[in-house]
Amino acid sequence: MRVVYILWLRQLIRYSRSKARIIGSLGQPVLFLVALGFGFGPIYQKAGGGNYIQFLTPGVICMGILFTALFTGIEIIWDRQFGFLKETLVAPVSRFQIMMGRTLGGATVALIQGIIIFLISFLAGFRPVDYKMIPLAFLFMFLVALLFTAVGTTIASLLEDMQGFQLIMNFLVMPLFFLSGSLFPLKGIPKVIEILSKLDPLTYGIDGIRGTLTQASHFGLFYDFSILVSITLIFLVIGTYFFSKIEI
Repeated sequence: MRVVYILWLRQLIRYSRSKARIIGSLGQPVLFLVALGFGFGPIYQKAGGGNYIQFLTPGVICMGILFTALFTGIEIIWDRQFGFLKETLVAPVSRFQIMMGRTLGGATVALIQGIIIFLISFLAGFRPVDYKMIPLAFLFMFLVALLFTAVGTTIASLLEDMQGFQLIMNFLVMPLFFLSGSLFPLKGIPKVIEILSKLDPLTYGIDGIRGTLTQASHFGLFYDFSILVSITLIFLVIGTYFFSKIEI
């Protein structure tokens, strides 16, 4: 467990030292929140949907978490190219502990990113319906962060160059985000989009956060939580397997 803690702490130190990374990762979610929230807000309200900022904010929070969590995987490739990963893997500890330390560290960083966006959303006019549900919303944020950090770790374990990783991430990120119901309600959508949305694990994270913060869950909090936990455990197992197969 000491190794897990050290690697977790290393991820947090890396994050805290990179002010450009913190600011850069906030840019796109804040732009979506302001541009779409205020741009489409009147249209959404006229269509009978209510306050669009209230609807949009959980999706924007998950957007920030998704980007940060997935791209933490690139650190594995970086460490492999510069030799740090080799030094870590030859240590007399299990690769499972190494993988868990890195994954928990990446998930914690992504969670912090989500919390920062959550706080910024108050400036845009967002208000939780029940403040007592905020800790549960943070739990959903952490599950989303853990899931997609494990996904990023899995992909990074199979690749050796950063360019290939970035191409795959760019291919994954936008479909995951746009099909998750982050920008539009899942009720009354075409059948094909509905099926794709249900296959998208981010859908359940956003729905869970939306349910806790605005009490507007589509599937139900227990269902969202069960799906997220199940998929997260699956990807943690897959990520551990492929991480253990990395050749040094």
